Amino acid sequence: MKHKSQKKQRKFGLIGKNISYSFSKKYFSEKFINNHFHNCEYENYDIKTIKEFIEIIDKTKGLVGLNVTIPYKESILPFLDKISKNAKKIGAVNCISISKNKKIKGYNTDFYGFKKSLKPLLKNHHKKALILGTGGASKAVAFALKKLNIEFDFVSRNPSEYEIGYNEINAAIFNEYQIIINTTPLGTFPNISEFPKLDYALFTSKHIAFDLVYNPEESAFLKKARKAGAITKNGQEMLINQAEKAWLIWNK
Repeated sequence: MKHKSQKKQRKFGLIGKNISYSFSKKYFSEKFINNHFHNCEYENYDIKTIKEFIEIIDKTKGLVGLNVTIPYKESILPFLDKISKNAKKIGAVNCISISKNKKIKGYNTDFYGFKKSLKPLLKNHHKKALILGTGGASKAVAFALKKLNIEFDFVSRNPSEYEIGYNEINAAIFNEYQIIINTTPLGTFPNISEFPKLDYALFTSKHIAFDLVYNPEESAFLKKARKAGAITKNGQEMLINQAEKAWLIWNK
């Protein structure tokens, strides 16, 4: 891969809103330095509306690939020329490739990153999961759980008839669902004291608490679940997995 176009400048980046804290820019910038990819650079594109995305594509020379984060993982879909099979099934995109003739294809590497990160924690009794939140990231998590043959339900502040409300979660539900996954941004820096409204005393050593939040390293959600005895994991490894998958896509 090192030998792939040493001359031409190759640009990558992240599109999202309020993304100065982003993992991706730091991760890829360090990757480029460590691997002597001198012709590669990674930028944050903090945009107010998804329409600005097209301007970035049109005006940025040498743009090869972009990561996509909150709140554009779903609203980006109509702007793409092609969508991978998995991303289509999920209904959310977090990675796009841009061809030489500016054709844009969307992928979802979130589900891959999450699946790879959760799998080592699973034991035989981990049969069912609760997904806290219903945004783009929750869809990728649901798709990964399907692949792992784990049943799941969504928890929402405004539940539809197919979703569970936070106020419905009691000891019986905790007994039935052994994996609790936070896909909401609650607890992300700088609002580190926030957490999903649950009775954390209901967590046990048979539960996995997984938080997609990675900054801080231990969110309030994970801290409370760990104190009750749960196995915990943050979103750092998931992000590394999805970033490496994106890199493979951009270097096809």
